Parts: sequence; C-alpha cells; structure tokens
Amino acid sequence: MADTTVKIDTETRDRLAAIAAARNTSVRALLADLAVQEENQMKLGAATAAFRATVSRPGIAEAFDRDFGGLPQAAGHSHRAA
Repeated sequence: MADTTVKIDTETRDRLAAIAAARNTSVRALLADLAVQEENQMKLGAATAAFRATVSRPGIAEAFDRDFGGLPQAAGHSHRAA
C-alpha cells in the first residue's frame, strides 16, 4: 500500500505518539486500528438503528414470541424477545 501524509497539529501528533508508545505500537498501526474500530462502530450503529426500527413496528415482538416461543422464563419474570 502506498504511503501518504496527513497534516495534524503538533498537540494531536504528540497525543497519538503517546498513545501508540503506551500500546507498544507505531502511530501508523494505531491509526490503522482506530480506523477499523471506527468503521465497526459505524456499522454497529447502523445495525442497531435497523434492529430498533424493525422491533418498533407494531406486532413484530409479539410475532417473534409467538413463532419462536420468546425468551426462557427467569424466576418469576416474564420476558419478551424484543
């Protein structure tokens, strides 16, 4: 992969260098890891929003419980799947 340059202020550069040093890695590897983590968080956020939109539709949770039996009963508690 080709290298590139990113311009940041010296305070941010120093903070990233300190974090990388504490993790015993390079700034390059730290930034690559942070990019992957951020992408994963964005995907998780989108999936969470889609799940919430789906289960908020009228009758979805009840249909799931009807078709799949809901969640196991905890001692004295009634649970719905969603």
